[in-house]
Amino acid sequence: MNGHINFDHHPQFFTATILEWKPLLKEDTFKNIIIKSLHFLSIEKSVVVYGFVIMPNHIHLIWQIQDGFKQDVIQMRFLKFTAQQMKFRLIDTKDVRLSSFLTNAKDRKYQFWERNALSIDLWNPEVFLQKLDYIHNNPLQDKWRLAKFPEEYRYSSAKFYECGIDEFDFLKHYSGD
Repeated sequence: MNGHINFDHHPQFFTATILEWKPLLKEDTFKNIIIKSLHFLSIEKSVVVYGFVIMPNHIHLIWQIQDGFKQDVIQMRFLKFTAQQMKFRLIDTKDVRLSSFLTNAKDRKYQFWERNALSIDLWNPEVFLQKLDYIHNNPLQDKWRLAKFPEEYRYSSAKFYECGIDEFDFLKHYSGD
């Protein structure tokens, strides 16, 4: 890393998990909801996305909230939009899994994400690169076996870093290139 990241506003390692670790994100339809939201936030310039992986029941991101935007508001918008889209998809397809996301919460009928998503400031380049490596190797873990090599797993930024291919059109290389 050659210092192109503005560490005055630290990049963050963000993890969100589907309620009760249900494998809702196993299907590409639901992964694409996450992609669509990240693309929107990138175009709106509220976040810069350096890395991500979408696993069957959770996501990991390295993103940086931009000046003029508040971390809690961006996270809430991201999680709320993706939850609404997941709900609409399940309703539209009359998917019986919808009932497994019913909740007794006062502020919602359905809950898709576990409360209290994890957000950790990445204070230095070494920790940033460690988290990026973790994200890219997550699909290779024995419990997942989603690919043999990080760049083979489509719903990850690994191909962007290994091959220079950004098929999602929202990634920014940590070096600034």
